[in-house]
Amino acid sequence: MAQIDGTAPIAPAGVDTEKPSAARIYDWYLGGDQNWAVDREFGRKAEQLWPLIKPVARHNRAWMNRVVEAALKAGIRQFLDLGSGVPTVGNVHEIIKRRLPEGDAATVVYVDYEPVAAAHSTLILERDEATDWAGLVQRDLRDPRAIFRDEETERLLDFDEPVCVMIVSVLHFIGPDDNPGKVLEAYKSHVAPGSWLALSHASVEDAPEESEDTAAVRRLIATYQETSNPMWLRPRAKITPWFDGWEMVEPGVSRLHEWRPDHETTELELKTAPFGWCGVARKPSS
Repeated sequence: MAQIDGTAPIAPAGVDTEKPSAARIYDWYLGGDQNWAVDREFGRKAEQLWPLIKPVARHNRAWMNRVVEAALKAGIRQFLDLGSGVPTVGNVHEIIKRRLPEGDAATVVYVDYEPVAAAHSTLILERDEATDWAGLVQRDLRDPRAIFRDEETERLLDFDEPVCVMIVSVLHFIGPDDNPGKVLEAYKSHVAPGSWLALSHASVEDAPEESEDTAAVRRLIATYQETSNPMWLRPRAKITPWFDGWEMVEPGVSRLHEWRPDHETTELELKTAPFGWCGVARKPSS
């Protein structure tokens, strides 16, 4: 995707560049370049509202990378990344290329309904010469059956073997009317024993209600109602039941920086900690 004046990629067919998109805004938070002026404008306003938004996005990406590494160490070789968004630094297939033991093979299916995310995912995979073992399914994660039946999913994933199902910073864009718990159950019931479910979710639980950051996050959530992806904050008590019936992988439902850290906790990680939960669980054999 060539750039116009170095400021934005050419829009693939079907891409709405008039309204900000959560996937493209997140790409901007992470330092990517697959976003348009409307997304950058929204992102800058969001950052003005809450200066911690970029660090939170980057801490979330670092957690995702640790999950992929842990899954590989546990022997999982198949990954289903739901709501994968616009690819940027630290994609699942990039982590696999760096961390997969020599001689092993793994497969990845990225899923996103947004045309720009789908188009650029395909471009990245072609550039990385990874299309034989990684692919993109342009579908809505709220339609698990369509994803399972997609020819790219069928080509790359064997659901008789364990799969790491990843839904990273996505469920807070799924409202109560769409019943996120029921959506997750469809994925949980379809995968084999030994599979993992990894998810992270925005929250303000335990954040001081009177703090500037808490007020800023609430204003930010209100601002997201202007996008094509409104947000919902949820407490730990709403998130934990989504893992019911599966065995929690240590350390259980936790803050992002607490999940198998690979460095000393920073002051910035402590400051952003109250604004998100994460967890990983393993499907038991019976």
